[in-house]
Amino acid sequence: MDKEDELRSMLAEKTLELEKVRKDYQQLQEQLLVQEKLASLGQLAAGIAHEIKNPINFINNFSELSIEYVEEIVEELKKIEHNETLSEIDSLLKDITANLQKILQHGKRADGIVKSMLMHSRGGQGEFHPTNLNSLLKEFVNLAFHGMRAGKKPINVSFDWDLDAEIGLASLIPEDFSRVIVNLCNNAFDAMRSKFESLSEEEQLHYQPTLSVKTRKEENIIFIDIEDNGLGIPESLLNKVLEPFFTTKKAKEGTGLGLSISSDILKAHQGSLAIFSKEGEFTRFEITLPSISPTQ
Repeated sequence: MDKEDELRSMLAEKTLELEKVRKDYQQLQEQLLVQEKLASLGQLAAGIAHEIKNPINFINNFSELSIEYVEEIVEELKKIEHNETLSEIDSLLKDITANLQKILQHGKRADGIVKSMLMHSRGGQGEFHPTNLNSLLKEFVNLAFHGMRAGKKPINVSFDWDLDAEIGLASLIPEDFSRVIVNLCNNAFDAMRSKFESLSEEEQLHYQPTLSVKTRKEENIIFIDIEDNGLGIPESLLNKVLEPFFTTKKAKEGTGLGLSISSDILKAHQGSLAIFSKEGEFTRFEITLPSISPTQ
């Protein structure tokens, strides 16, 4: 090989290297832009949640106070001679107490959702904490469901829970792990919505979107299965769905980062994410996590 050929070879090699650097830089820029948008969305959610939290606190506090007042009134009425009017008042007070208890129950539920939103929107480096995984799953699956129901295209979803009470605790960064659960649920809701919309009117009558959530423990490994009966993923795409920026959604409906980031979060937890699917029938996300041994 003469010097000219050698120079051409070196130039071609350098050109390929520069092209790779350019693509990597472009991909990094796109990823940073998406992360910035996600951070802004998180800040917006946190701001809304803070605003909602104050009136919820008033509802809960005054409900509890009103229940105490009613109980005091009932105690005072017991000192009065019983008659028909008193009996009616007593019946009305029982109804008021029942109504106040319902208001308090739903107020506390709303407060739990707001707290979940705040934890979900927090940024920065979180800390690992021993966590009741079953409770966290219930909380954030429900948060994802209510978020979907409040969106533009809500669907009715049934839930099939099979949570093993003996799985124990897992060491988690709750605000990070919660993002994984919400993201997987959102993917499942999208898949079931797409399947529903693809069916004929008669087929829609017989299709019930169902999300199954299961936990189990084998030796020192906790397994979490989140399965939907939606459109499924073609076998040819199963190996690509965890790649950054790859998405099966329509343009502007997905960034292609959700599953990739979820996988990275789970790796940081010394866990993993596997996807099993059959096109047209189901998709199952299988999460593995190390459990905390009783001696830890």
